[in-house]
Amino acid sequence: MKHLSTAAAALAILFSACTGGSQKSTNTEKETDMFTGAEVKIMTLDPGHFHAALVQKSMYNQVDPVVNVYAPDGVDVVDHLKRIEGYNTRAENPTSWVEKVYAGEDYLEKMLTEKPGNVMVTAGNNGKKTDYILKTVEAGINVLADKPMVITPENFPKLEKAFQVAEENGVLLYDIMTERHEITTMLQRELSQLPEVFGTLQKGTAENPAITKESVHHFFKYVSGNPLKRPAWYFDTQQQGEGIVDVNTHLVDLIQWEAFPEVMLSKEDVEIVSAKHWTTDLTPEMFKKSTSLDEYPEFLKKDVEDDMLKVYCNGEINYTLKGIHAKASVIWNFEAPEGGGDTHYSIMRGTKCNLEIIQGEAEGYKPQLYIEATGADAMEFAGSLNNAVTGLAETYPGISVKKIGDKKWVMNIPEKYKVGHEAHFGQVTEKYLQYLIDGKLPEWEVPNMIVKYYTTTEGLKAALNNE
Repeated sequence: MKHLSTAAAALAILFSACTGGSQKSTNTEKETDMFTGAEVKIMTLDPGHFHAALVQKSMYNQVDPVVNVYAPDGVDVVDHLKRIEGYNTRAENPTSWVEKVYAGEDYLEKMLTEKPGNVMVTAGNNGKKTDYILKTVEAGINVLADKPMVITPENFPKLEKAFQVAEENGVLLYDIMTERHEITTMLQRELSQLPEVFGTLQKGTAENPAITKESVHHFFKYVSGNPLKRPAWYFDTQQQGEGIVDVNTHLVDLIQWEAFPEVMLSKEDVEIVSAKHWTTDLTPEMFKKSTSLDEYPEFLKKDVEDDMLKVYCNGEINYTLKGIHAKASVIWNFEAPEGGGDTHYSIMRGTKCNLEIIQGEAEGYKPQLYIEATGADAMEFAGSLNNAVTGLAETYPGISVKKIGDKKWVMNIPEKYKVGHEAHFGQVTEKYLQYLIDGKLPEWEVPNMIVKYYTTTEGLKAALNNE
């Protein structure tokens, strides 16, 4: 099959015969310190999830506008190309990506043989992703991967090996942690590092953890203004992964990032206390609304009871990290209430105050950061808080606090900081591009990614053992 030069052309002739390949191999530099400017050439591998397109919602000075896509023939790659074309043709600030597509069963081997790029982006079937990552870094190619990079305890050693190989081959393996760029989370972290306001992080207990994070997601929602069509495999936990190892990746990452900022962690720092998982049940009508399919495919029928599709997408891990009790839980509903969307809840309990993020109906489903003093002298605390926020305003101009109770305040955050989930993908990509120029990740990132995925996969193992 010939490579296609534009998304529109790709949509027209994508499904022609996928044999052969006309592009010559390109020698890709393995040393990341060779990046100094616009040398980044992206290869998108098997883009089955809309996150792959969100990486390209913006253009980047360092990145060549030509992107080579390697994927199996089918609807997933067509939907991906439609999203890119939508960015290219939008009225405001259109992008100018040129997608060259190879669609065929040997897509992975073709990418590794041709190597027209030096950074592989992958967001799709998580059951295959760990193998994709390992084989790509073995070929001396940098990887920017959507979460999760692994979904089973059995494959966790393979991910550890991938990080080792990446280091040996001088390439950077990094996952897309968008939630670190959400402004209320950023400010929660900032305040937790100020002893005069937060004190120190409590140890907590299993019943009352020092840190709790909960994420509520929805199968049917809108992305970039359009209804999101989910691939059928998204509902198969053998391909997508259970919620406890998927969305929980973000929550476990934030717990590490906020409680122990820039501290190198190890697997020995983690102890799983308890874990559980449960299903969200979907009717055939719900499944059709989300996938546009009239019936369940064969691989999902193992999860169907009385015509209801039971998806193990909900999960909770209670664990300790360096002796601090933490809880991370994810809940999947079918559709958000009117005016709502995916929501995040978080609390950090300090010796002087609690820092709580709530995104409920009272907040208009927009995250709000609350500060609640737990000590006796509210006036003294108010002075410390006001001084701290004045200091933070030098970094985040325009922020302030408003008192809403005897010992409670809400953080006022200018709208310019509330860029939204989709924009966070561009922010993560910009950071990764800088790491390529630096030739390295921060020294704590790789060990902490390993700890993160150890926590989620061990949590799944505990949940399965508790059945």
